[in-house]
Amino acid sequence: MSLPKLPAASLLLASLALLSQPAQANLDPQQSAVILKAFDGRQPADFKQFVSELASGEAAKVDDLASTLQAFKAGKPLSAEQQNEINRLLGLYTRIKYGKAATETLRELVEIPTFQVEGLPQHDNPQFHKIAAKIQALAEGFGLTFRNIDNRVYEITLGEGKEVVGLHAHADVVQVNPDNWKLADGTRLDPFKVTLVGDRMYGRGTEDDKNGIVVALYALKVAKDEKLPLARQFKLLVDTTEETSGDAIPYYFARNATPDYNLALDGGYPVVIAEKGYGTVMATFAKRTAEGKGAEVIDLTGGLATNQIPTTSVATLVGEHPVDLARRLKKAGNEYRKAHGKDFQIDSVVSGKNVILTVTGVSAHSSAPQSGVNPVARMLDFLNGLGERVPLKHNQFTDAARYAADNWGLDYLGAKLGIGFKDDFMGPLTASPTFVGVDDKGLKLAVNLRIPKGKPVQTLKDELASKLGDWARNSHTSVALDYTLDEPMYRNPEGEWVKALLDVASQNLGLPHEFGTSAGATSVHKLPNGVQFGLAMPGVKYTGHNDNEFKTVEQFMLDLQIVSEMVARIGQMPTL
Repeated sequence: MSLPKLPAASLLLASLALLSQPAQANLDPQQSAVILKAFDGRQPADFKQFVSELASGEAAKVDDLASTLQAFKAGKPLSAEQQNEINRLLGLYTRIKYGKAATETLRELVEIPTFQVEGLPQHDNPQFHKIAAKIQALAEGFGLTFRNIDNRVYEITLGEGKEVVGLHAHADVVQVNPDNWKLADGTRLDPFKVTLVGDRMYGRGTEDDKNGIVVALYALKVAKDEKLPLARQFKLLVDTTEETSGDAIPYYFARNATPDYNLALDGGYPVVIAEKGYGTVMATFAKRTAEGKGAEVIDLTGGLATNQIPTTSVATLVGEHPVDLARRLKKAGNEYRKAHGKDFQIDSVVSGKNVILTVTGVSAHSSAPQSGVNPVARMLDFLNGLGERVPLKHNQFTDAARYAADNWGLDYLGAKLGIGFKDDFMGPLTASPTFVGVDDKGLKLAVNLRIPKGKPVQTLKDELASKLGDWARNSHTSVALDYTLDEPMYRNPEGEWVKALLDVASQNLGLPHEFGTSAGATSVHKLPNGVQFGLAMPGVKYTGHNDNEFKTVEQFMLDLQIVSEMVARIGQMPTL
């Protein structure tokens, strides 16, 4: 049977359908760098011109590309290895051709402040209407099919066929405290403007996860422009509640079919097949009249979300002699820092009749508490340990401080409470106080858990309820405890599709050819054939949810390159 007549690029990519055995592409990062240098400052008109220039230049000598390029230009059948080289070249072409445009698109999306507004559903938030319109204009301008599912999920489709590959990203971002967005040299940043400092693009959503939306859109655009004969559909599903309620994706799947394969562009490289379960222990302390003698804590804040370790926690105290109270708190704070590592600050200042106590740590994603310094945990532990140095009246704030110090402490592995365990592949359970705030009824304190496989979730929940219940009874403390625990995810890494993903990411990034695990849960957690495919590098601190969130230009270009190659390769495979 003869193939229909296709443009040269399409013909060569279609030839993969005749091959059943996977193969390794043999262009490593150093070899790809030679090709990128050859096109420095220039943009080819299309992929055909890109290949022609490569074939006639020095870059053709890279790993003996000449034979692949000549066969491609002549429309001859390619070996599987040669076909994968063409896929890799298509990824490099996307980076060269659309790198600047994609960066500008990222800038435009970051400028839309798509965070949760209290009391306003995301689907009614005008900022989400605005970003939906922007994504629709981009998608339709690229020749892709766009659907807005009741402003919960934005769906962008390319290709036909029964089999569907879902690419998952999200448009919502975590809230910010603008006062904390400043560099070490004092430079202030606008969280909703992309600021380039060196190779870093600072801005909320540059890492989590508007970058994922952008690279997927451009990858699909190139696949369409080059008329790749896709064997299956791609659907980019842009979630609007990933950072909050998480109800948008279930809403979508209640009305639409679930993709057969699901890739979250919202996690780590090379391919993450396991995600810890997400958990929250919410403790509520009812407002009560202060008892005893001493200063009184009248307000306490820390954090904006349960999945973020903040930079600061702030307490407001009142006493008969504010200047003396501030002095004694400062002295106690210096002693506490000396005893606990000096990697954080404790400051106390007089503000009218009050004293403002601030603990400053290092913000982090709550899935990686070890990468930050938790000011919420330190504030509560410090308040609880003041004793006779700075006597405090007993109220809901001191109740919360005692609860946190006795059960959680400064440890983030659950050791204080005796609930710690670990899995050899997924790592340890982590437990971090991430949020404390007040309302008319009292004080809420959230502890964020990340749960590996190895212990049934119900067993863990029973342990928590038993241990914390015993503490409440023995300490005679009134506290309402609510537990929300989710199962961890683990995928058996079988199938040619997941092996191809591992090839693409590990070869482009020079990473070990090994599957990874993550403490962060994504929208594919409960979906069939769901894995993370980037966009964060292992071993590098993840800045999503952090103050001063950033994405480097180089990594963003690599993401664009890798996701484009992935679409070409996964889209052409005869079976996944």
